[in-house]
Amino acid sequence: MIKDVLKKIVPDFILLQWRKYSENKERRKLNKLGRAVINYLDNIPSQDMNGEKQAVLDYLKCHPLSVFPYSYTEKYKPEDVIVYLDAEKEMCYVLQDGKRLYFKKGWNEKKVQAYYNGLLIEQDAASPHRYETGDFHVCEGDVVVDAGVAEGNFALSVIEKVEKIYLFEVDKAWITALEATFAPWKEKVVIVNKYVSDNDEENCITLDTFFGNENIDFIKADIEGAEPLLVVGATTILSAQTPLKVALCTYHTQNDAETLRKMLSEKGFCAEFSKGYMLFVYDKYLAPPYLRRALIRAAK
Repeated sequence: MIKDVLKKIVPDFILLQWRKYSENKERRKLNKLGRAVINYLDNIPSQDMNGEKQAVLDYLKCHPLSVFPYSYTEKYKPEDVIVYLDAEKEMCYVLQDGKRLYFKKGWNEKKVQAYYNGLLIEQDAASPHRYETGDFHVCEGDVVVDAGVAEGNFALSVIEKVEKIYLFEVDKAWITALEATFAPWKEKVVIVNKYVSDNDEENCITLDTFFGNENIDFIKADIEGAEPLLVVGATTILSAQTPLKVALCTYHTQNDAETLRKMLSEKGFCAEFSKGYMLFVYDKYLAPPYLRRALIRAAK
């Protein structure tokens, strides 16, 4: 009897200890990185220190390291996210502006709360990762491309304004959730299970190939650092079409921001970065200068 109980308890105990060890190891790693970032920013010459960098430094001196090193993040708490279960579809969802946003099958309440809380932080009006601003946004009747759509929070936020929207997502587990989320608007939604890139292969396609001469009004992309490849594969669209707005993430690798600004400028766009910085701690190669621009907004 005692042996049977021990066989059941000991593995769980070992697993718990391993989790605690892993969490402590990750915490020590982030604390070390946080000290390095503070030290680096503290030693920037005064002539190179702008107000945005100073704001990050001031925040980090009083708070733990964060992807978004700004006080606005403190108003968001995972436990405040209300999660519903669609028993028929076997998927959890939240209400975003009164519309259902579904998540992957198998995700429980806590996972959805943590994930969606991150989206709220990411798309806050003060966030450097926010796609739209007061004068840069999707307009009524636009044709929109959402590359790297994932759960579709951005697409859902503009769905009632667009004439048509194309959702590019390679993760098949998200496809089922997207189909559920956008079922009420399926006549204007096209879901494409491919990477957007600079070549046409089995799992990849260029925007030039996919759209041909079809007009596009707004392109949003968050595709894990492949944004420059999207630009190369959309050379005809970006060069010929006007008006056109583009919002591309620039934080995945250190050189993305300047690379994309140069590429878009060469195609006639007026471009600017969103305000503020991100500390992309998920990049194991993160190194000085640490701070990265999150997003470039371009229009012509």
